[in-house]
Amino acid sequence: METKLGNPAPLGLFAFASTTWLLSLVNSGLADGKGITMVLAMALVFGGTVQAIAGIIAFMRGNTFPGVAFLAYGAFWISFAAYAKLFGGGAPASFVGWWLLVWGVFSFYMWIATFRHNTALQLTFLALWVTFLLLAVGDGFEIATIKTAGGYLGLVTAALAAYLSAAEIINGDFGRTILPVGPYA
Repeated sequence: METKLGNPAPLGLFAFASTTWLLSLVNSGLADGKGITMVLAMALVFGGTVQAIAGIIAFMRGNTFPGVAFLAYGAFWISFAAYAKLFGGGAPASFVGWWLLVWGVFSFYMWIATFRHNTALQLTFLALWVTFLLLAVGDGFEIATIKTAGGYLGLVTAALAAYLSAAEIINGDFGRTILPVGPYA
């Protein structure tokens, strides 16, 4: 008997979007830094674990791009929570900047790969790699205004990913375009 696996993208995208939204509220200064404990819980369970599961399902379906994206960003969130709580944080700001820059470089070439996908995904990854770049510079050089800008752009990134999650589930269930995602390359 053949087993058909559902589309993991709406779940993976929402796990990414919701966790990114919470952290970006803190990074932008719109939420108190004490909220980071909730961000870390979300990062470990939803942003990390659930996104990784979505990545595994994507690979099982033969979909490399979402498999790589969901597993990688799931690992990002798990490593973020581990760094902050398990290992106690405290790395020099310059090294945190390097860590964020590594994720920015990864996000940049994932953005290039989106040129074969829809416009909503392209915009999500464009906003994401620039968010990482701003956060890397802001944290690495301890420039609060740039980190704050990264927080605000993170909110845009999260909103784009949430929209794409909604479009994937709604359009998929209706079998037609209800929420447009733009043309595919």
